[in-house]
Amino acid sequence: ALYAAEEYPRAEVAQHPGRSEADVLEIIASTYGAPDEVADAYRTTEATVRAALKPPAPPQHRTALGRFFGIYKDSRAWTALAYMVLALVTGVFYFTFTVTGLSMSAGFAILIIGVPFFLLFVGGTRVLALVEGRIVEGLLGVRMPRRPVAKPTGGLWERVKEMLTDRRTWTTLLYLLLMLPLGIAYFCIAVVGLAFGFGLLAACVIALANFLGFDTGQQVTFADGELWIGYAPLVLLGGVLVITVLMHVAKGVGRLHGSIAKALLVAPSREGLA
Repeated sequence: ALYAAEEYPRAEVAQHPGRSEADVLEIIASTYGAPDEVADAYRTTEATVRAALKPPAPPQHRTALGRFFGIYKDSRAWTALAYMVLALVTGVFYFTFTVTGLSMSAGFAILIIGVPFFLLFVGGTRVLALVEGRIVEGLLGVRMPRRPVAKPTGGLWERVKEMLTDRRTWTTLLYLLLMLPLGIAYFCIAVVGLAFGFGLLAACVIALANFLGFDTGQQVTFADGELWIGYAPLVLLGGVLVITVLMHVAKGVGRLHGSIAKALLVAPSREGLA
């Protein structure tokens, strides 16, 4: 809403350079709409967006056991787990882009192309911030900006000053750098948890198949050679518990990372865009 409210008047002023401010405001009021009409339109849009982003409410369970295993019906847990796996790829890309951009900006600082390159690099980081915002909003359910900050007026040096003094420039760079260690941690938690949990389930299935006389080509035993079949129920329960705990951890990580993304990628209320 703020983006449109700032950008539209600038476009109208540019299209009517010979008209007075009162005439341009009259044109804006007739084409863009009165403030209360515009506000109502954005409220309607926001309600629609929130309804679209809100996942189906998971069924309510009265018992602690039901709430514990009910995590499988929570779509946010599944999407958060998907984000944890994806975070390694995005983290490597963000980190590489940021480190390369900062290094080249420092190297070009003494040349005439240094300032334009820095502006291009900062613009690239803001594009990545918008892309990451779409990922965070889609998978973690956190409302994020949909449009870039309105371009400042003025010359080249005013733009450089605005970018250097803009808090979001540096918090975005910090976020892009943090995504590598965070992505590695998320990926390891997700993959190790899934591998361990499904490994226990697979071992239980193989042991049961061998006990029933099926030739699986595998023999599941302890270190002393004792067969697992007597402990199959406990192994099965262990695998289910590991995966269930991982789903709860993934949902918690999703909430935590959503808060981090909101704090670092979204500009203060005066500058930010919804």
